[in-house]
Amino acid sequence: MSSLGNRIRALRQERKLTQGQLGKAIGVSDVTVGYWERDLNVPGGKSLSKLSEFLGVSDTYLLYGKEDESNIAPAPLGVLKVPVISYVQAGAWSAESDARNLEGNIDYVLSTGNFSQGTFALKIKGKSMEPEFVEGDLILIDPELRPNPGDYVVAKNGEDEATFKKYRARGNDDQGNEIFELVPLNDDYAVRSSAKERFHIIGVLVEHRRLMRR
Repeated sequence: MSSLGNRIRALRQERKLTQGQLGKAIGVSDVTVGYWERDLNVPGGKSLSKLSEFLGVSDTYLLYGKEDESNIAPAPLGVLKVPVISYVQAGAWSAESDARNLEGNIDYVLSTGNFSQGTFALKIKGKSMEPEFVEGDLILIDPELRPNPGDYVVAKNGEDEATFKKYRARGNDDQGNEIFELVPLNDDYAVRSSAKERFHIIGVLVEHRRLMRR
C-alpha cells in the first residue's frame, strides 16, 4: 500500500528533483525530506501546504492518496505550473524566484516543457515585436538560460519594468564585457545597446502561445 513517504518520493522523482532541491524549494533540509520519504516523520502545517503546492497536488492527496470530490484535480505529473506575472514583477525576477515571491492572486498556465522551476510567463503588450509577437500573446521565459545570438529575451536596465526583445551579440568591449543589442522586430521602434545602457538579461524565451481568436 502506498504511503505518504512513497507519494512524496514518486512526485519528486517524476519532476527529476533531488531531495536537496525539493527541500530548498519549500524551506527545509534534504535530511527532513529524507525522513518524510522513509515515513520517519510527517510534514505538517506550513510544510505540508508548501509541499503540496510545489508538487501540484492537494494536501489530501499527499496524506491519503486520493482527492476530495470537491477539489480541483491536480496538474498531471511532469507538468510545470508557470505563474503569469507583470513586467514590473519580471524586472525583479531571478533564477531563484518562484510564485511564493509574489503577492495577491496569481494566475498560472501549465507547460510540459523541460524548463526550470523559476520559469515565468508574460503577456505581450505594445507593438514593438510585431508581427511575430502581438499584444495578448503569452510567452514563457526561463531565467536559468543564457541567450545565444538570435534568441528572444526579457531584459531590464535601471527602470522598474522589464522589456522583451531579440538578442543580438556584438562582441566585447576593451574591458572584456559582453556587448549586445536588444532589437525590436517592428522597425518603428529603436534598437537599444548595452554599450550605451547597462542591461541585465533576466531570461530567455522558451515557449510562445497565441490565441487564434481574441
